[in-house]
Order: sequence, then C-alpha cells, then structure tokens
Amino acid sequence: MTAPFDSFVIFAEMRTGSNFLEANLNALDGVTCHGEAFNPNFIGYPNSDDILGISLEEREKSPMDLVAQIRRDPSTQIGGFRYFHDHDPRILQPVLDDPRIAKIILTRNPVDSYLSLQIARATGQWKLTNVKRRKDAKAVFEADSFDTHMQALQDFQILLMNSLQRSGQTAFYIAYEDLQDVDILNGLARWLGVNAQLDSLNSALKRQNPQPTSDKVENYEEMADALARLDRFNLARTPNFEPRRGPVVPSYIAGARTPLLYMPIRSGPERAVCDWLAALDGVGTDALVDKFNQGSLRAWKRERPGHRSFTVIRHPLARAHEAFCSKILNTGKGGFAGIRKTLRRAHALPIPEGPIDDSYDVDAHRAAFTAWLGFCRANLSGQTAVRVDGHWATQAQCIQGMADFTLPDMIVREEEMAGYLPALAMQVGHRAPQDPEHVPNQAPFSLAQIYDDQIESLARDAYARDYTMFGFQDWA
Repeated sequence: MTAPFDSFVIFAEMRTGSNFLEANLNALDGVTCHGEAFNPNFIGYPNSDDILGISLEEREKSPMDLVAQIRRDPSTQIGGFRYFHDHDPRILQPVLDDPRIAKIILTRNPVDSYLSLQIARATGQWKLTNVKRRKDAKAVFEADSFDTHMQALQDFQILLMNSLQRSGQTAFYIAYEDLQDVDILNGLARWLGVNAQLDSLNSALKRQNPQPTSDKVENYEEMADALARLDRFNLARTPNFEPRRGPVVPSYIAGARTPLLYMPIRSGPERAVCDWLAALDGVGTDALVDKFNQGSLRAWKRERPGHRSFTVIRHPLARAHEAFCSKILNTGKGGFAGIRKTLRRAHALPIPEGPIDDSYDVDAHRAAFTAWLGFCRANLSGQTAVRVDGHWATQAQCIQGMADFTLPDMIVREEEMAGYLPALAMQVGHRAPQDPEHVPNQAPFSLAQIYDDQIESLARDAYARDYTMFGFQDWA
C-alpha cells in the first residue's frame, strides 16, 4: 500500500508549542522534523549550518531544492519542517498545492501565545528543559501590538484554509492543549502513515508559564478591557481565529466628529494627514477613531450618511526612502530588527550593525539606500525569503487589498493634499478647512542629498507597477 504522504509541514507560530510537537514527532521511528527550515534568519535551528547538506546560502538561491531534499531523504520514512507565517514566502504556495505534503496545522489561543511571546522576549528564555533555571517575568499587554499579532494569525490561517479548500485537501488540526494527549499524537502518526507509536510524551521540554493568565500580566484589567470588544467565543480553538477582518481595516482612522475616513498606506504621510484630520475638529490625534474591525466600521458608516473615505499615495522613491529610514536604519522602537539583521547578513546591505553614528556619512547613506532599492526589487518579485511588508509593498497592491472590504472615495497624491483634502472636508460640511501641514521625515540624510539618476532608475525598476498605474514622473 502506497504511503499517503512523502513529507510533511507543520504550520505554526512562535509560542504555540511547535518545539514540543517536533520533539514528539522526532521520537517516532521513521519521522524526522528539521526545525524551522525556511526561517529567513537561519536554517533549521539558530546554530545550524545546513540541512541534509544544503546550506543557508544554497537555500536562499533555490528554496524548493531543500523541500525536495527533505522529501527524498533516504535515512527516514518521512521528513518535514516547521513553517511560520513570516518564513520564506516563495515555498508557501507550492507546498500548499502539493497533496503529497501532509499539512499539520497547530494553533493556540492567540492571547496565550501573545503573552508567552512577551514573557519570552522579556526573559530571553525561549525553551525550558530544567525548571530550576526558569526565568520569571510578567507580560505587559499592549493593545496595538496584540492587534498586529492577532491580524497576522488570522490572515495566515485564512490563507491556509482557502488554499486547502481550493485544492481539495484537508489538514490535521491540532491545538496547543492537544499536545498533552499521547493518543492524539499517535493519531497524527497514523494519519502520516507511520507505524510507530509513542508510549509517553517527551519530558525534556517543560511548560514555561503554567500560572493563570491573571498572574502573568502586569496590566490584567487593561487587557480585559481591550479584549472586551472582541467576541471571546471566536478566540477559542477555531483554526482560523474568527472573526475575520479585512487585511488593513484595523489601520483605518476616522475623524473625531467629521465623517471622514483615512485609509493609510504605510510609509506615506500618515502623521501629516492625522494631524490635519484632528485639527478639523479642534482635537488632538488621540481623539481620532481607530482600531476598527469590519463590524465596527460598517456601523460607523451606517451612522454617518454622506461620509467620505480617502487614501494618500506618495512618490515611490520617497516612500522607499521613508521605509528604509524608519524600519531598516532605525534600531529603536518601530524598527524591524529581525529583517535588518537578515538584510545585513544574507543580502550584504551596507548598514551599521548598531545605531548609526558619525561614521555613517552621506556617501554611506547613498550606498545603503541604493542596495535597499535593489533588495526591494527582488523582494517584490518574490525572489527573497523576507516577507513583503506593507511599508514597502507597491501602493497599487495596497489599494487592491483595500478592495477586499471597501475602496476609498478619493486617492490623493501627497503633493496635492493642500488642494484636495480641504475640498474633501468641504463636502462633509466644513466651510473653511485649513490646509494640511508638512511633517518632515526622520532620516539621517534627506533624499535630495543622495538623489541621482541611478537611484531614480533603481526605484523605477523596483516600483514599475506604481510608476505605471499612477503616472508618477521622476522624483526630481
């Protein structure tokens, strides 16, 4: 009888118990799980140099070669790996489309995984094998970061579910709580076509934070209030983490009283627009309405007949420079430390390892930004293991994503905000709205200081779609 599968993938996330699941699978004769084989920052495990003879550099060049190597490994009956939502996106769809690759989907209550992640970051302890060495800390619940965490989980689970539906496949769903049931894990082994069975669970790994949730969070009451707006029944063990929300709805911002809805595109003039929107009602930006989900946004629209929505697009080159300075050069809050590290190591981006100092001059900035534009071109073409983040995705794709729920009434160019935004405010009742004020970007050197024909050409190569779709001319 032919085995149902010749390899497997565990779709999971950080702090969902994937290490424990892998340890138990590896305890089965004939099963080998190769860790996070497609983590952009390492191959398999943080200190590994290769998987089955394929190095990190070789995986970067041809990731599907590693998938093939794992499935044909003669030393095991069936091999596999763990895959998180931010791992190499180039292999995701081919793996999902292949019915010979078994899909194991591991989930955990997103509040629990978020708190566990916050504690691990605070202690630096990601695994526990000896309870005497356990480090103790409490999590601090931050509503915005939890919303980002939740959105990433939802989007990924919906993508998995829809892909399997379209290809007529099914997955083996397993919850974090199920990992303590040896019969369920043996059922997973039988589903994989493996004859071996577990007599007991792996005892090397220990649960790190067994105490009640109220004892793990410094601001428990604040967390409870923040979560009250979510349907708690949909935060349970449903694989796709209902309720579903649009890909960008939580980032939308509405006026405190003015019925205007701003649909931001990341790395655009968000601060300038929010300042203008707040000034219309004579309030601070903290009074603006945000953190929408699809239900609350529909309610907002129904309660405000005549409302208007808009987004603002920025010249692709200026936007790429903003994304580079705020997310890659920035080593503080808001910066993408993991991607920065990967860009330095795997893509040789010539930026300092730590915060920039006096040695980072205008020539260094030009060289680094030039390399960044080259990376953006490869990244947007699906040629890198790094995710395409919304801060540097094409604006055309961002607006297309908005269409999953609603489209803006108006698309305004940044340089034309002074003309169009006040006109939009007049449509909803303002007689003499003020013009938006320019807010300078935080950058060590301005784009004007490094701009030349080469940089313009690289931007056009990377963002050809935006240049074509929106008719952008040269930046200068």
